[in-house]
Amino acid sequence: MIQFDPGLIIWTTIIFTLFLLVLRKFAWKPILKSVDERNKNIEDALKAADKAKEEMALLNADNERILSEARVERDVLLKEAREMKEKIVNEAKSQADADAAKILDSAKDQIHNEKMKAITELKNHVAEMSIDIAEKILKAELSDKSKQKELIADSLKNTELN
Repeated sequence: MIQFDPGLIIWTTIIFTLFLLVLRKFAWKPILKSVDERNKNIEDALKAADKAKEEMALLNADNERILSEARVERDVLLKEAREMKEKIVNEAKSQADADAAKILDSAKDQIHNEKMKAITELKNHVAEMSIDIAEKILKAELSDKSKQKELIADSLKNTELN
């Protein structure tokens, strides 16, 4: 059975109280101080994390804004580049068409000039041949005096009729 010894209870209570006082003076304050410091460090870390989270949200918003501006600027630049390309291509086509028309006109003029030159040369050659033939015929026919008189008479008749 359990016996209650009042002396033992008193001495246990006194030793326990002394133990609590010694703990309070030497151990309790440093433990509480380190716990309070740890709590403060945790709170500071949480506040820093919240602040970093807010900054990250702001940075993400800025990044999204910058990306959207960059996309818009890229689209504008691409549109301008397409328009410039089309303008250059159209100008090149127009220039090529104009050059082709000039070359064609020049070729037509050259062909016309060559044709006229050929016709003139042909006429001159035909005229020379006609004169040569006429000269040969006249020499053959006019070798006789009677034929000469007859030719003169025919010529006079034809001129009077015309």
